[in-house]
Amino acid sequence: MTKGIVERLAEGPVLGDGGYLLELEKRGYVQAGPFTPEVVIEHPDALAQLHREFLLAGAEVLQTMTFYASDDKLATVGLEGKVDEINRNAVRVAREVASEGDALVAGNLSLTWAYDPGDPSSTDHVRALFDRQLQDQLDAGPPDFWIGETFSYLGEALLFVERAKETGLPVMATMCFETVPAKAYEGETPGACAKRLADAGADVVGVNCLNGPVQQLPIAVEMVQAVGGAVPVASQPAAYATTDEGPDFTSWPEFPYGLSAMTLARGDLAAFAADARDMGVRYIGSCCGSVAEHVRAMAKVLDKRTAREREWRSRTGKAMSAYEYYEHAETEV
Repeated sequence: MTKGIVERLAEGPVLGDGGYLLELEKRGYVQAGPFTPEVVIEHPDALAQLHREFLLAGAEVLQTMTFYASDDKLATVGLEGKVDEINRNAVRVAREVASEGDALVAGNLSLTWAYDPGDPSSTDHVRALFDRQLQDQLDAGPPDFWIGETFSYLGEALLFVERAKETGLPVMATMCFETVPAKAYEGETPGACAKRLADAGADVVGVNCLNGPVQQLPIAVEMVQAVGGAVPVASQPAAYATTDEGPDFTSWPEFPYGLSAMTLARGDLAAFAADARDMGVRYIGSCCGSVAEHVRAMAKVLDKRTAREREWRSRTGKAMSAYEYYEHAETEV
């Protein structure tokens, strides 16, 4: 029987996948602005190919393409009637590709943009949005576990944990932080967020998106220290060169059309993966801007490559490639 996420994390670090929405926008399958996931039903082959690239690069988890796949968000592009189809098909596509290796499928949910702590009625509304996505994905799978991500409101993250725990599957909940020093919208520190989410029943807590590795790793380490080993901690940074002055890449004037020049080299993500592992982070992934080359570099430093590369040499002793000619050594830069 395939080991689940809790068992894998107990044995050592688990490598997640990379970013989907921005990469599929670059390939012409997602519209910049709304960033809604209709690609799931309009071009499932394109989605499957990106899943496969991450799998071949060494990812041990494939997330369903269901970020922003809630009724409210899909309604912004006239697709409120496609909620069920998108959520169900996303699980099927991810499961089909995951079966080509030994990867788990994580059912993905995200911030809804509907949560308002000043409006008590929003709580039940957000619960209903989550419940619909959860049930759709259960009907189509089920996934192996849940990832709820990119929550700026701790209250919304706690609602996700509440609803996802009802399914009986393991639950990962990750916050995102727009400022330095990092704080949730309600004012809680990353450590306090991690502790609250763990106390609410999350099996994995952590941080994802907005920040590059340099800004995000200290946040993850704070969470590791706060939960004290009670639950594993996840970190999935964006593959962009954020700074203390600009810790949230989505706030940059380059977002979303000028991000290519701001993208980190694969070696930067490899260095992050090694540091995160050494500092006690257990679920090590990446988010927006991260593509297969980044995941591959992280896999290599974590010894997660799934396929052995071919042995190769010149039979004549004469260089047969520029790699040999210039006597390059393998580096991830």
